[in-house]
Amino acid sequence: MNILVIGASGLTGRIIVKKVMEHNQHIARPMIRKAEHTEAMEKLGTKPILADLEQDFSFAMNDVNAVIFAAGSGSSTGHDKTIAVDQEGAKKAVDFAKEKNIERFIMLSSMGTNSLEEAPDSIRPYLEAKRNADDYLIESGLNFTIVRPGALTNDPGTGRIELATQITPMGGAISREDVAEVLVASLLTKETEGKVFEIINGDTPIGDALTRI
Repeated sequence: MNILVIGASGLTGRIIVKKVMEHNQHIARPMIRKAEHTEAMEKLGTKPILADLEQDFSFAMNDVNAVIFAAGSGSSTGHDKTIAVDQEGAKKAVDFAKEKNIERFIMLSSMGTNSLEEAPDSIRPYLEAKRNADDYLIESGLNFTIVRPGALTNDPGTGRIELATQITPMGGAISREDVAEVLVASLLTKETEGKVFEIINGDTPIGDALTRI
């Protein structure tokens, strides 16, 4: 599959690109916003696409079979940028994917989007944006999977997770590497199609967890 990775230059996005390229049946098409990230993507054996979520980036989906949306506005930006990237950027990606008849759409979301009343005020706008994007994807008719991880860490992946529609009590962490593996593995795991689930560190091998949804 030719897979467009949106948000490829982010901390998690870069790992996703590596994971995609490790699968012999996949080719990564990293979408980056800044030309300065081109060299890093080329070192991974990919040909990056320079495009901006706040502009028309429909051309990035030419000759693509699947999309992994892993973009985020970042913790240092304001509410306006969160809406522009995490919500409206994601919605545009969904619209373009429909226009291009994309086969699979994997969304990296966040734990807490379905329990906003429990979220601290500081992150509620972010979670609201993510939930709005998730709902838009669900209603789109695309063949989707939505993955909602707990707090992201830079620890090495363990290859083992806890997975549930909703993990209670809310909380827990998971490495970016394991999140990336879940996203990429979901592409070809039929049991994840049309599913929304949360993940944190756990004891179940990723492949087993995905097939038991």
